[in-house]
Amino acid sequence: MNLQQDQYNQLIDRIGFLLSEGRKKAARQINTILVQTYWEIGRHIVEFEQGGNIKAEYGSQLFERLSTDLSSAYGKGFSRSNLTYMRKLYINSPKRETLSHVLTWSHYFEILKSDSKLEIGFYVKQCEKEKWSVRELKRQMRSSLFHRLALSTDKQGILALSKEAQEIQKAEDIVKDPYVLEFLNITSQHNYLEGEIEEKIIANLQNFLLELGKGFAFIGRQYRISLAGRHFYVDLVFYHRILKCFVLIDLKRGEIDHQDIGQMNLYLNYFKKEEATKGDAEPIGIILGAYKDQVLVEYATDNISNNLFVSKYLLYLPNKEELQAELEKLLEE
Repeated sequence: MNLQQDQYNQLIDRIGFLLSEGRKKAARQINTILVQTYWEIGRHIVEFEQGGNIKAEYGSQLFERLSTDLSSAYGKGFSRSNLTYMRKLYINSPKRETLSHVLTWSHYFEILKSDSKLEIGFYVKQCEKEKWSVRELKRQMRSSLFHRLALSTDKQGILALSKEAQEIQKAEDIVKDPYVLEFLNITSQHNYLEGEIEEKIIANLQNFLLELGKGFAFIGRQYRISLAGRHFYVDLVFYHRILKCFVLIDLKRGEIDHQDIGQMNLYLNYFKKEEATKGDAEPIGIILGAYKDQVLVEYATDNISNNLFVSKYLLYLPNKEELQAELEKLLEE
């Protein structure tokens, strides 16, 4: 009887697994059909506008009338904003085969709020790669992830970001400047301490990992290093499973100085010789501070062979308009 019960439990588990997978596939298929249907609606709206030579000033009236009539005939889902984004979906993806089979309409609705084709392309690709939920996507868009990554590269790199999303192949690819830590809910007026930032990061580790990006695994905080009878503590230690290396992060409340850079260099040398095992790549060090003097950083890091990076953090969301202006300037160059 016990043997039969075990076999019966296994049968229940198998059936449960099949049902779960079947429901996931059905949901994905429904999402795909819905996105394709909305794309078709957008195509019909655009063709109607072009065929009737409808001028821009009448566009608003068209969407208001469509929303009223379609909602009356077919129910919810045809708000003016929904219809506007259906039209925009078709305009941004005029070939239906380019539509994602992973993203839901809710994903597209958020992404299409952008007016930049480069930014739209980036978030579509990045959502596919990272399997972001809509909530995660909203956070990344609010924190201007595309602009922050784009401004750290060149014109060709920006175009590549839009077409392929972020490719992690070397140490530089995991570093942002600035990092946005608005989820810590520390106001600029609050006289916080370094330890408080660390405490809040640990309490919001999921959000911090999302900000860091793909591939980070948390190892520990206040990681102790013992040298010549002295103890040193690295604020945060991660392991990057794609680059196969340790990533050390030191947090600074104010401006980063040359001593902070020297200390991180010591940490990296220690991890390279004492912590890394066979197959590990060289460790990466990131110093995060509220301010940095670029000239001082250049002099302090000159001739350092380790993967050492200095970045700022922001406790509030960046000004997207200013970032967009900087990006346009870079593209023009």
